[in-house]
Amino acid sequence: MDLELTGKRAIVTGGSRGIGKAIARELAREGADVVIAARGKDKLEATAAELSAETGRRVVPLVVDTGNETSVNALVERAVAALGGVDILVNNAAVPGGISTATRLDQIVDAQVIEDINIKVVGYLRTARAVAPHLIANGWGRIINIGGLAVRKAGRPVATLRNVGVAAITKNLADELGPKGINVTVVHPGATRTERVRPEPEKEFAASVSIGRIVDAREVAWVVAFLASPRSVAINGDAVVAGGGSVGPIYY
Repeated sequence: MDLELTGKRAIVTGGSRGIGKAIARELAREGADVVIAARGKDKLEATAAELSAETGRRVVPLVVDTGNETSVNALVERAVAALGGVDILVNNAAVPGGISTATRLDQIVDAQVIEDINIKVVGYLRTARAVAPHLIANGWGRIINIGGLAVRKAGRPVATLRNVGVAAITKNLADELGPKGINVTVVHPGATRTERVRPEPEKEFAASVSIGRIVDAREVAWVVAFLASPRSVAINGDAVVAGGGSVGPIYY
């Protein structure tokens, strides 16, 4: 299938490594020019050089702190100047698994909750708010928010909270921006093979995945690339789970 992404211009936050890097790679492979944004300059520049050489597309590294409004606004301004505009936003900048590791009420630290929400939920809103006027002016666009399967599982209240928040803002943005040609969706990865995941926990996670293994970051990126394309117009405001299937529960 031709995803019709040739010539599209994308911003991928958290794009220097992991799922974000895989997403940036797939968008570039499909013909898009991409700004990758994260906090670490050296890693960003190395990733941009790698992906540009591999795909032949323009991959621009820009430093951002999505927890800061001024930084986000500057990112979008610089990205638009570098690419000549923007068509696609992938919100992925967050601490994998979350800052808070609390599993009980008495373990919750307020400052960690606030930071988690500020980076992942409010940070996504900040970036969408800065990008939206450009997409509206185009009359077309895609925003894909990366959540997580903690949205469907109890046991880590802050992790659940931040991913439920991402799902909630996705639907609100979709209803507002959909009539203007902009689809907004959320992708919930589960345990995913990246450069961070070691073989031992991967085997442990695989027991709860219905395909018998955890998915690879590139396999999540394939889903995101489709959602970023004009071919995905029938999907708006909804969640797509990209975790290989959870053993047991039925969702409908």
